[in-house]
Amino acid sequence: MQHKAPLILRNIQLILILILFIKIGGYFSIVEERSVNQVFKTISRLGMTFSILYIYQRLKHLGCVPAFAYQQILAPVLYIIYLFIGLASFGWSTKPEYSILQWSMTFDSLVFVFIYMKVITLVNHYFPAYQIDLVKIFAWATFPFMIIFIAGSFIEPDVFYREMRGGEEKRLGGWIMNPNELGMLSSMGAALAYLLFQSSERKIWPVLMLLAAIIILGLTSSRSSAIGFLLIMGILVLMSQNRKLKIAMFLLVGIATPFVLKFVIFKESGGIEEVMSMTGRLPFWKALLNEGIVKEPFFGYGFMRINYTDHFQGLNTYPGAMTHNTFMQVLMNVGFVGFFVVFWQLVQTLRNFFLARKHMYNKFFIAVFIPIIINSFTEFGIFGEANYTILFYQFLLLLFVIEFRQKLTKQETIKLKIFQQKLKALQGLRA
Repeated sequence: MQHKAPLILRNIQLILILILFIKIGGYFSIVEERSVNQVFKTISRLGMTFSILYIYQRLKHLGCVPAFAYQQILAPVLYIIYLFIGLASFGWSTKPEYSILQWSMTFDSLVFVFIYMKVITLVNHYFPAYQIDLVKIFAWATFPFMIIFIAGSFIEPDVFYREMRGGEEKRLGGWIMNPNELGMLSSMGAALAYLLFQSSERKIWPVLMLLAAIIILGLTSSRSSAIGFLLIMGILVLMSQNRKLKIAMFLLVGIATPFVLKFVIFKESGGIEEVMSMTGRLPFWKALLNEGIVKEPFFGYGFMRINYTDHFQGLNTYPGAMTHNTFMQVLMNVGFVGFFVVFWQLVQTLRNFFLARKHMYNKFFIAVFIPIIINSFTEFGIFGEANYTILFYQFLLLLFVIEFRQKLTKQETIKLKIFQQKLKALQGLRA
């Protein structure tokens, strides 16, 4: 008599979606009380790291031989060196407890992604009937946030909207999430929904995902996210072999562009002057270079610190607790030494993508990378204070690095033969 596959395996895709959804949710604020949010974020993030570790151990317990090979490792090696510099900076940080907290959250997400990718590699190698598709995982993990914020905008507008410029402008996000960060998530979600639409037999869900993401993008009024959305969709459509789809998408983009320019890019409040100054960021960045980094040029002020105090204020700028540019943030917190490492780390990540441009996840890389890199020029970004953009970048960092090792040791070969006997007892699976 044949046996069904273990419950955890039959539901592995749903489990991975749920784990990633909760992990991303750990970067949102659920209440206005800061202490409650800190507890929630700590439990949800660490909880999902332990959860994915449990899944990994369960797969090993089933008999999966964890034989991994690592290629193009310079990108993750440089990232680890960056983290080591951040770790060392605790010794000179202007606020060590804050640096430790931020570093720990960045390290936790890296561990989470590393184990998550190993789980996917094991499942895809040993259980092809339960093949894991990262596009589907990410699309479904981000879609519930779109629904929550759309519903919240109607049910509790005072909570889900944030007033800007003395109440002249309202942007979706509230105190729950920075509107620009939410806009970045929606632009990424739209690109993933488009990719899912191309590969899915049932088109209704990808269409709903795409519509929900576009609605969120509009309600956040995020300039950078709107630019990212137009850019990423244009690239993905150009890569498509479907001529009718290309024509349809170009017509839609052509119709949408004037509205995006008027209501998102060149808003009534601020106009072109505000856009040209990057909403006041350019003077702030100039002050950081002229008045800030010159005091601690080599190793900075400590991990995620930009000054000796909690805020930096130039002679002619507003006070800021963060730089609104991930590369400027790196320069301030770990100096030119850390910036040099980070620059080449990013170059190596892009190099890995170009070397693997025929990989099945090349479009996934594009769909995630463009929104987060654009976000990195104006917000927390991929090397900033703890946010889900870092989490997404860490997935891209390891996307083309981890693979199953074909050449096994003698001990691994013995374990594999035992496992193959188990596989024959599992319904619908083949060794």
